Amino acid sequence: MRMGYKIVLVEDDDVLRANYSQALEREGYVVSCYASRLEAERAFVEELPDLAVLDIMLGEEMEGGFEVCRHLRQLSPTIPIIFLTARNSDLDRVSGLRLGAWDYLTKDTTTLDFLPVRISTLFKVIESLQRPKDDLGVEVHSGSLRMNEDRKQVFWQGQQVNLTLTEFWLLYSLARRPGHVKSHDQLMGAANIIVTNNAIAAHIRRIRDKFRELDDAFDAIRTEYGMGYRWVLDDISR
Repeated sequence: MRMGYKIVLVEDDDVLRANYSQALEREGYVVSCYASRLEAERAFVEELPDLAVLDIMLGEEMEGGFEVCRHLRQLSPTIPIIFLTARNSDLDRVSGLRLGAWDYLTKDTTTLDFLPVRISTLFKVIESLQRPKDDLGVEVHSGSLRMNEDRKQVFWQGQQVNLTLTEFWLLYSLARRPGHVKSHDQLMGAANIIVTNNAIAAHIRRIRDKFRELDDAFDAIRTEYGMGYRWVLDDISR
């Protein structure tokens, strides 16, 4: 992966801003930090970053990060944006992703070691998308499902399903071994997250909902109560 990527970090907490910045710089990234929406937006006029990490609450602005995201999306429809915030409601997640964020992380589950790994994964996705179209990378096929590991793309019955990175890795863990039950601990390991069983259940629910937006008969992710979840080939699951 090419190093020297430019990252903008917008975070109003001085200690967190310094810690996140140092963690990213240790991995070879060039980091510019801003404490407010206005500082960040002025900086974007001068130069666009390769990726932006945004808190939502910035000083007195309860949704300052959302505004930064809107502003950045007007300047570029493709720059990866990650929300890194203390707000963990489904409504905030949906709002952030609808604004064009690539991922939504919460501060209580995102360590200083994990954030650089997540960002590295995003840059690998970008680099894979820039490869020639005939270089497909690693793919998983399971019935009507097609997943491209390098590009982090998911297709169901030929239609693309837009998943977050966490959702992608959860689904990938299930689909690469159809019929096998994956426990909550195994799914957490696959997605590199540390969350409660209820949080895993919420992620699975959102994945199902996204597939059912394309196919209301989707029933390929089965809940095995007390054990976890399994992927069942769609051509035998109906």
